Amino acid sequence: MGRAGQRLPVCQAQRGKPIEKQCDGHNGCDRLAASTGFLLLWSEINHKYPHWPPPTARQASTSTHTLTLRHTKRREKGKRKDRAWLLHVFEFENFRGKKVELSGECKDVLEKTQRVGSVIVESGPWVGFGRPSFAGEQFVLEKGSYPRWSTWTSCQSSYNLSSFRPLKVDSADHKLHLFEKAGFEGRKMEIVDNDVPSLWAYGFQDRVASAKAVNGTWVGYMYPGYRGSQYVFEHGDFKHWNDWGATAPQIQSVRRVRDMQWHKKGQIYTSASTVLIFFS
Repeated sequence: MGRAGQRLPVCQAQRGKPIEKQCDGHNGCDRLAASTGFLLLWSEINHKYPHWPPPTARQASTSTHTLTLRHTKRREKGKRKDRAWLLHVFEFENFRGKKVELSGECKDVLEKTQRVGSVIVESGPWVGFGRPSFAGEQFVLEKGSYPRWSTWTSCQSSYNLSSFRPLKVDSADHKLHLFEKAGFEGRKMEIVDNDVPSLWAYGFQDRVASAKAVNGTWVGYMYPGYRGSQYVFEHGDFKHWNDWGATAPQIQSVRRVRDMQWHKKGQIYTSASTVLIFFS
């Protein structure tokens, strides 16, 4: 209510007389003029949230008031402040030299720096590649610091990182099917919520020619103990070992990729884990 019991004009969704408006051509009005009296302004339509205080008696006696409004986008409730993927690349070991920040895929980081000597993953996970355009050796990079090349690879033949892309983990659950032959034929090994440092220890051979990542994201290694060349298995089917970038059907250990969205401390608990071997 206004002075002397008069009802104040209502401004909702750019409507209402006797209010005049001048729009900026983008999102609503940035200028309002009231021909008489004064205005009460709310930050939301339907009179939600506290309004700006009314003018003083001296201001209210002025015949016309002009207000300049600035639109401020409110952050959605529950929206994360941090980025889903953030990685820092350093030119030299121990996080020295030129730094390059990545928040999305990069086909050739060597266009931004001469070399990659160390890496810090603020949020991830990521996969790095030995050659540009996501080719060559694969290296899974989870949240943490990698001061030198030996901390992200156990493959002595590879020292380079040239391209990066984020890894998406579809759920907190993990299930992987490994097959002896291409096209999902032969003996089958099912791994549920577990890391397997040696397929041999569970009675399965080192020949893996096809795979199905039913849930979660996995990384396979050529040798036991998570050593040798790495191969990423994101959600989907891999009918042939070439589909995961291998030149031979050999995998001897597999583990789950940690995602901070699901595993806040970078750990996965295995109280309900299972490993099953099927024979066809």
